[in-house]
Amino acid sequence: MEPHSVEDLAVSRRGLVLFVAMCVIWGIPYLLIKVSLEGLGPVDLVFFRFALGALLLVPIALGRVEIRPLLGRWGWIVAYTIIEMGIPWVLLSDAELRISSSLSGLLVSTVPLIGVVIGLVTRSGEHHGWRRILGLCIGLVGVGVLVGFDVSSSTFGAIAEVLAVAICYATGPYIINRKLSDLPSLGVIASSLLLAAVAYAPAALIQLPHAWPSGEVIAAVLTLGIVCTALAFLLFFALIREIGPVRSTVITYVNPAVAVTLGVILLHERLTGGIAVGFVLILCGSVLAARAAPSRT
Repeated sequence: MEPHSVEDLAVSRRGLVLFVAMCVIWGIPYLLIKVSLEGLGPVDLVFFRFALGALLLVPIALGRVEIRPLLGRWGWIVAYTIIEMGIPWVLLSDAELRISSSLSGLLVSTVPLIGVVIGLVTRSGEHHGWRRILGLCIGLVGVGVLVGFDVSSSTFGAIAEVLAVAICYATGPYIINRKLSDLPSLGVIASSLLLAAVAYAPAALIQLPHAWPSGEVIAAVLTLGIVCTALAFLLFFALIREIGPVRSTVITYVNPAVAVTLGVILLHERLTGGIAVGFVLILCGSVLAARAAPSRT
């Protein structure tokens, strides 16, 4: 009798709790970024997020992870840091100066669709059946609807920035899978946060605000760095161990709903027809595009 993989087992109560926690934790950054930008610039915001995450995760990684293998792959860790964190986090923060947190969250939800495109372009060897191609087409129509209804001359650049963020988020896993998969995830993430914090420190120090931000802004920044970065990665690693990497990615489909809901309720952002229709199309397309092709026996 063949042993069951984690993916084949029923989700435990602990797995369900971790899953719900991650859906919320990685659905609220768009709201928190919007609030944080009321007192900080994009560069300062990402610096504090990197620094807080590194401050908490680096000591944990030093106690659990062997450093030598990480040093041997420093070039790819730097590349991963730039693509997965260094570029997208500041672009996302800059974009939210001009567009709503709801729209940002929905545009980032195109990551699975972009992942399929990258797989096709790079000929990764992964089988792309008709469901994935159909999902890609439906999702792209959703993006078109979303952008068509909500784009304007003043927001076009911000939308382009968020789509660039989605491209970065879709590219990062390919670096992990091809160049860093044998390294401990905690070590890679902690190293990346530390590298990014050091890189952004000079620019952030120059642009620090002259007055202390409001308590609301400080609370949002602390939550971003502690909860949505350090704690989130620790919980995500636990979620992967509990339910497996494939089912863990389903949080990608729930995060945008959390972002839109919080934006509408707490920030009083407008729920337009374009957002409603685009969200449904992008969600359906992402689910189809991310489904594994049926195995051939």
